[in-house]
Amino acid sequence: MDEQRTLVGKLAAMADRGDKPAIIAFGEKDAETISFAELDARTGRVAASLSARGLDRHAVVAFMAEPSPAFMTAALGVLRAGLVVCPMDAQLSGGALEHVLQDSGAVLVFADRERAEKLRAHGKTPEIVLLDAPASEPRSLAALTAKAADRDVPPFAPADPDNVAALFYTSGTTGRPKGVPLTHGNVSAQLQALVDMRLFNDEDRMLTPLPMHHVYPFVLGFFFPLSFGMPVILPYGLTGPELVRAMSQGQVSVIAGVPRLYKALVDGIEAKVKASGALARMIFGLLLGLSMKVYKRTGIRLGKLLFGSLNRRLGGRVRFLASGGSLLDPELGWKLEGLGLPVAIGYGLTETSPLLASKQLDSREMDSVGVPLPGVELRIGKPPRALGGDEEARACAGGEIQARGPGVFKGYLHLPDKTAEAFTEDGWFRTGDLGCIDDKGILRLTGRASTLIVTQGGENVQPDEVEEACESHEYIRECGVVERGGSLAALVVPDLNALRKAGEGDLREAVRRALAEIGKRLPSYKRLADFAITREPLPRTRLGKIRRHILEQLFDRAKSGDAEAMGPAGPMDVSDMGPDDQRLLENDAARTVWLWLAERFPDRRLTPDTSPSMDLGIDSLEWLNVTMVIRERTGVDLSEEAIGRIETVRDLLSEVRGHASQEQAGPVADPIEQPLEVLSDTQKRWLKPLPKSKRILALLMSLFVKTVFYGFFRMRVSGRENVPTKGPFVIAPNHESFLDAFAVAAALGYRRSRLMYWAGWTGIAFRNKFFRFVSRLGQAVPIDPTSGIRASLAFAAAVLSRGDSLGWFPEGRRTRDGYLQSFKPGLGMVLARYPTTVVPVAINGAYEAMPPNKAFPRLFTPISLTFGKPMTPRELMARGKGNTEAERMMDGLRQVVKELGNLE
Repeated sequence: MDEQRTLVGKLAAMADRGDKPAIIAFGEKDAETISFAELDARTGRVAASLSARGLDRHAVVAFMAEPSPAFMTAALGVLRAGLVVCPMDAQLSGGALEHVLQDSGAVLVFADRERAEKLRAHGKTPEIVLLDAPASEPRSLAALTAKAADRDVPPFAPADPDNVAALFYTSGTTGRPKGVPLTHGNVSAQLQALVDMRLFNDEDRMLTPLPMHHVYPFVLGFFFPLSFGMPVILPYGLTGPELVRAMSQGQVSVIAGVPRLYKALVDGIEAKVKASGALARMIFGLLLGLSMKVYKRTGIRLGKLLFGSLNRRLGGRVRFLASGGSLLDPELGWKLEGLGLPVAIGYGLTETSPLLASKQLDSREMDSVGVPLPGVELRIGKPPRALGGDEEARACAGGEIQARGPGVFKGYLHLPDKTAEAFTEDGWFRTGDLGCIDDKGILRLTGRASTLIVTQGGENVQPDEVEEACESHEYIRECGVVERGGSLAALVVPDLNALRKAGEGDLREAVRRALAEIGKRLPSYKRLADFAITREPLPRTRLGKIRRHILEQLFDRAKSGDAEAMGPAGPMDVSDMGPDDQRLLENDAARTVWLWLAERFPDRRLTPDTSPSMDLGIDSLEWLNVTMVIRERTGVDLSEEAIGRIETVRDLLSEVRGHASQEQAGPVADPIEQPLEVLSDTQKRWLKPLPKSKRILALLMSLFVKTVFYGFFRMRVSGRENVPTKGPFVIAPNHESFLDAFAVAAALGYRRSRLMYWAGWTGIAFRNKFFRFVSRLGQAVPIDPTSGIRASLAFAAAVLSRGDSLGWFPEGRRTRDGYLQSFKPGLGMVLARYPTTVVPVAINGAYEAMPPNKAFPRLFTPISLTFGKPMTPRELMARGKGNTEAERMMDGLRQVVKELGNLE
């Protein structure tokens, strides 16, 4: 028997590598390192314990857990005992889980404790061995291997190339999972092909961050590196910091990842650059563009030189990224190359063990998946259905990709009809993918035959093309395209944080505008005719592919207004969460906050992805109450900086966990009663009067602003006599555009403006050095109505408490549509403590002069200001409605401003 055509020889050679690290698994604080010699000993004990059970040869042993040393040890032990490994999706549940257990005929299941509970809910579950339990637990892997320590380790069970080594289940993107048996010969051929590609070397270390129930990470991220003598690095979690930690400390040189992982990596880098300011963003863009252009034209890689600090942060040893599981967007590939992270792209399916073709590192054909692997033959068959549309689209689609070779499986488990459909009459495997092969033998994919949409006009559309275009808009986090009535429609998951930062109030209208903008850049036949919105993440496989048969159902529910499209009310079951979220809730403080949120919002859908602002209605003022409750129940005091980082419930729980171990300070200062204790020394500087050296500049600026508004905007002012000649007082205008504060200052003139401190939004008035200098001359204080509410209220209280005057926009943000918005109660809370005369101001024309979508104002657009008569807080309360004094006060002020300017 040729052992090179089975996995037996590969496993037997492990012990020869001695003390060289085989697995390095990162934990919360430390990392566990297992040598090849120790791994061989552990797998031997697993094999001995399994052999002692007298299991039938080739019996199926299932696995349901996240990647870990115990998982990998047990899987190798199963193969060593001559049994079949069946990795199951750790997130399987319900009917899908029951189907896989019954269809596979598993006689034993290795699982972690959490998944074991899910398995026990199915009455016919086979015996369970716990991977993460101590030896004191009789049903644990540790206990089983301890008992086997005194037994003689049996020899490696002989295997024939045609014996099944592993059983995988397709991810179920279009229906019920199908069993895919892969033989020793299939997998061994794949391992040999990878060796023949000469892509790896003896010094490589591979990061494997993906779940093992997919053949891609199981073969390429687990079996191959160990058979090649390459250490496997397992990160503690899939968050950015944990991946960077594993890459750096584990000295990773190769990553076996998927496009969604690499997109998250690039998005994180770009977000960090964007947060560093306009100059950093400009320099980064220029360097990245230069690096990409040079590589495209010459093949010379400048990325590691131009972005040396980034590469050092990732450990400084990354040679390349292996991308598989789904098609890599070429633009993303170019960016990775430009950053100094070369990409090798693989293409294949579960049924092909998995690789059929690969784009090597020396190829710049980023829109391709390269050439066939050694021993693999590819051809283009006829399309599975007639293709309509224009001639160019038909030529690009080519036809169905068909394959044959030693890695191609023999057929689906228990599904002879599906097997017959999967092969041509002459024995070629039908991949179901569409593509073409050029005269150089390079394969290009154009989509899946099963997902191809033919519109009413006969045009061919691959949904992922439209999805990628839509997801390029900052307002859209995810997009899934379906066909409805011969036209394209989409289920959209909005990016709530981007919408919040942009001040969008109408979610549906904002998404509609975003899709319309995208549509202008697409051919007419690829434009969406309809859309629906959901807050729940789109249903995907663990490798990121959309489960399209579920997508259609969700779209119809969302479109019909079914509340279940957003998910049922109440908290998400912890067992349905990903491993990182489950680990997060193991922290006592984070779990306490999660349970309190479920109690506080029983009628809302609560998941780790829930937005506190848009889904739970936690606005800036409500954060005050939330943080007080969190401190009372957990002892954690969240700073405004921490609140500013919170976009989802997951972020909130992470912040709580991060602060839980820190020693907490004493009682939190009240921003209205004790404003100066809330403000930092840096913030207090904005409250200091202007020094003489800057007063002349402030006067000159005032004269310039006055000239601009009276000259270029033909500004008309009425009721200026209503403004007191001395303070304290509050100027409270409606907020139409970024011109408003300058218009009011020009109308008041220098002498009255000098009496005042102005509320300036941090997102504009303080975003760079020049704007901060101008804001200082105008005596503006930094206000962040989104996440800096404590400091904002403290600034207002500090100004009024010492007898100065205040300019404040009660709407909290400029209008997005020209209509008057509700007035936030924050100013009312301050006025309730420091009763001060309020001068209402109505601004007209500023919205037309500079609407939200314009970077520059429209000159000679008339602007008018009307100052109303001063009113006391008590008089304002008498005009308004609300549950509290602050709400009634601000509602009354809104009514006055509305009548004053005849505003809608």
